[in-house]
Amino acid sequence: MTRSAHLFYKWLGFVIAVLIAGVGTILGVVEEVPLQHVIFFTAATVALVLWGWHHFSIRWVYKQDEIGLESARPPEAAVREPDPQEEEANESGGFLRNLIYRIRTILIGVALLIILFLILTATVDGFFTARNIFASIILVILLALAVALNRYVTTNKSAYIGVTVLVGLFVVGSLVVDGFFSAINFKSMLVFAAFLGLACLGQTLVVLLGGLDLSIPFIIGSANIALAYLFGIEGLPNWLAVLIILGLGACIGAVTGFLSFRLQGQALIVSLGVGFAVAGGTQIVTSIGTRYAGNVHGAVPGWLTNIAAMNGETFGLKVPPVILIWIVVAVLLIIAMRNTVYGRNLYALGGSRTAARRLSISERKYWVGVYTISGFIAAMTGSLLLGWSGSGFIGVGNPYLFTTLAAVVIGGTSLLGGWGGYGFTVIGVLVLQVLTSFLVGIGLNYEGQQFVFGLLIIPLVALYARSPHIRNQI
Repeated sequence: MTRSAHLFYKWLGFVIAVLIAGVGTILGVVEEVPLQHVIFFTAATVALVLWGWHHFSIRWVYKQDEIGLESARPPEAAVREPDPQEEEANESGGFLRNLIYRIRTILIGVALLIILFLILTATVDGFFTARNIFASIILVILLALAVALNRYVTTNKSAYIGVTVLVGLFVVGSLVVDGFFSAINFKSMLVFAAFLGLACLGQTLVVLLGGLDLSIPFIIGSANIALAYLFGIEGLPNWLAVLIILGLGACIGAVTGFLSFRLQGQALIVSLGVGFAVAGGTQIVTSIGTRYAGNVHGAVPGWLTNIAAMNGETFGLKVPPVILIWIVVAVLLIIAMRNTVYGRNLYALGGSRTAARRLSISERKYWVGVYTISGFIAAMTGSLLLGWSGSGFIGVGNPYLFTTLAAVVIGGTSLLGGWGGYGFTVIGVLVLQVLTSFLVGIGLNYEGQQFVFGLLIIPLVALYARSPHIRNQI
């Protein structure tokens, strides 16, 4: 590292430390914090930022330069004398241009966050406050640090990015939204995350094979109103009605899997067509004898309400059972995908169908199987949502049309198949749910939430797309 580069890094760290401490000082004065506390925390902030800057920036830059010199130097080659013209160019601004190029990802991300902050300021009343400015600065620092450290993460990079975004959202939400980190809000986020997480289970398995299942939201809505309809039939036990719905969901998934396997080039449209047909047929059946279509009202069993409702209890504990169901299912699936023949064959098929076929792995069996599981889980999700809402509604699955895909993508599972897993999807689900709770807390409407989701998905997909597909790494 040249002398100019070293001085640049030192002064840049000092400027960042002063800016962060200055913002904290201003907020302390505005919030009428005692003067001695402001002085103490300002000094501590400057010292902590300077230490962190030296530890995570200058030291690693030195190490990177050493690695670069060693890898670029031919064996037994004489050390080349420094070129005066190169040193002059470096001193005259070449280093600064090189640095800007190296951190271009951070600069682009900061620019996008600034644009997002300006949009929120213009659309949300009372958003431009000192607390929100400070929280935005904290988020920028966390994301910039995550991008800077990203080059040193060699395995599970998508999980690292997702966890970093999740931590940043929790920090910012706690600073901006009153009661964001309260027990009731935490429980609410976990309940809705459980519904989304279960709906994403089948989508993850399908994506691991390189497919997409757009019938999930339609099966969820159809199961929701069909189960409410069956509960209203006299003489039909409630448990039998649930089993019928789950069985029908699995059958619909199997049909979708078989048709999409036979028409691989049109698998996406096939799943969408099956979903439309199922939703329309269910509404026709459940609307017989009534003027309403798409809404079914009836008595929901107390045990189903207890499983899915916010005030549900598990063995006397104030924890809704749906949360525990999701946790158990997630743990079992993550373990099974890595430690069973079925899971390993699924990854093999997603990575290379030709290689898997040569190992006598039945592509049709696994393709139909994952769609069957997807249909079963979608029907179960629709049944649980009936317990949460208390009445059937065909549109209850509409939000899951793209959120299931968004959670899978944000988690880092490759849409090309063969890479990722449900553990990554769990991270994506939590990121989406925490982000949704935060946006609702600041008063952003549904359209604005969709806009923010898009801004989040695009850069994450761009980051993941830079990694080669698994079949190209062998």
